[in-house]
Amino acid sequence: MSLCQDCIKGVRHEGTPSGEFKKINGVDCYISTPQGEYAKDKVLLFLLDAYGMQTVNGQLLADDFAVNGYKTVMMDYFNGDPVPEGTLDDPNHNFNLVEWVGKHNQRVVRPLIDKVITALKEEGVTQFAATGYCFGGRYCFDLALDNIIQVTIVSHPSLLKIPEDLERYASISKAPLLINSCTFDQQLPLEAQATADKIFGDGKFAPGYRREYFEGCTHGFAVRGDLNDPKVKAGKEGAFKAAVEWLNKYF
Repeated sequence: MSLCQDCIKGVRHEGTPSGEFKKINGVDCYISTPQGEYAKDKVLLFLLDAYGMQTVNGQLLADDFAVNGYKTVMMDYFNGDPVPEGTLDDPNHNFNLVEWVGKHNQRVVRPLIDKVITALKEEGVTQFAATGYCFGGRYCFDLALDNIIQVTIVSHPSLLKIPEDLERYASISKAPLLINSCTFDQQLPLEAQATADKIFGDGKFAPGYRREYFEGCTHGFAVRGDLNDPKVKAGKEGAFKAAVEWLNKYF
């Protein structure tokens, strides 16, 4: 399994993040907390793409989930070594993505996620949802397969084995699954999207399944798409709206 070049393409978004940086069990995290009352025993794990929690794009999205009432925790599961954000602005970059993925495999990344979850449980959190973008989608699946999370949301997920991971999810996980998909996606192409519908759709997955499709969008649209493109802007906003609705329904 590897990433594709669309995994490190995109546009920086504008805005001023309002969350805070804090270590949780030794892991650097970005935390967005709702104002006013919210469920203290619930946390949304925000599992970002290869650019990691340091990107404004991810921080703004995490803040938006908090505005909608969900305490959101984004962790640095790259240990300070995300894909350099400069690759967004340089289409001619020579960054070695294959080598980078090799350094950040499941044996390295998953323990950091588990450390944060363990600490949050000790603080009284009893329910977790996870939303994953690109790279993070793989770990949403892994957490769901271990039945650690109660709700799963993935937007243009990467690093999945199709159909094996979908079949395992359907047979093992109890977490309702939302997939935000798009037209141009090497990681989850149209045929893989159809496979997901065949496995989960028409009520076959009892916990709940929904797949949203955003016409004309490319892998990465939900977190770093060009908002000057009306289709991409509609796709990003639609994916976020679908995610919040899914959380409201199941979390």
